[in-house]
Amino acid sequence: MEPGTEDCARALSPSRAADFMQCPLLYRLRVVDRLPEPPSAAAARGSLVHAVLDRIFDRPAQERTLEQATALVPAEWERMVAQEPELAGLAVADTAGAADGLLARWFELEDPTRLEPAERELYVEADLDGLVIRGYVDRLDEAPDGALRVVDYKTGRAPSETFEGRALFQLKFYALALWRSRGVLPRRLQLVYLGDRTVLWIDPTEAELRATERKIRALWAAIEQVAISGDWRPRRGRACTWCSFQEHCPAWGGTPPPLPEGATLLALDPRSAGRVNTGQDARSAAG
Repeated sequence: MEPGTEDCARALSPSRAADFMQCPLLYRLRVVDRLPEPPSAAAARGSLVHAVLDRIFDRPAQERTLEQATALVPAEWERMVAQEPELAGLAVADTAGAADGLLARWFELEDPTRLEPAERELYVEADLDGLVIRGYVDRLDEAPDGALRVVDYKTGRAPSETFEGRALFQLKFYALALWRSRGVLPRRLQLVYLGDRTVLWIDPTEAELRATERKIRALWAAIEQVAISGDWRPRRGRACTWCSFQEHCPAWGGTPPPLPEGATLLALDPRSAGRVNTGQDARSAAG
């Protein structure tokens, strides 16, 4: 263990796990260097739709209609722009305008008048012997018998069978956190893809979640190894096409910035941004 990392508050979220599995350098540039990324219409559209799908459940069941949902879009978009002024530069037709169509597809897949979520935007975490796994669940449904269903919304298209396992890893991550923290094994994990009106689901077993825990532990061991060595190599793949860090990536002829002071600690402890002098503001690493 590198000196100074003994009291790390080790923590991992599904998004950061996905970053490392996709490309260790991507993980470094987001977690260690904390480089800014330009606003993305796709990401903003996704955040907007998620916000509306959360807010629609504030209304009485009989008022949860498509018309009511689309009526929420302008105010939610204004709220997002107020919080992140850089979003104002995005074309409204690519963000707020496109949200209406995605919401219409959701109403074709689910009937919110018949749903009463137990939790929305639920923060979950569990301690795996010193490694905290955490994240936000879009929706948690609870049946009268106590059975739990974890639901996550996606505004893109469903993955091919080749990549289904990677998509479901995020939900298994949440299911493991719920199981370890509450002692309840979720009965169903469900991904709702609005891009092509597809619902992908599995009913997880204890064996599957134990396998997920082993995978997370192995992944964290790999992150620790790379963080200590400082060898954050890029991994080329199809996601490189839309990566915003190409100018910092050797695989694309770019040069990464010098590793900041305390880089190992920054890579392993989300709290460390406020304790390491990097010349940057601390930012939340929960997601």
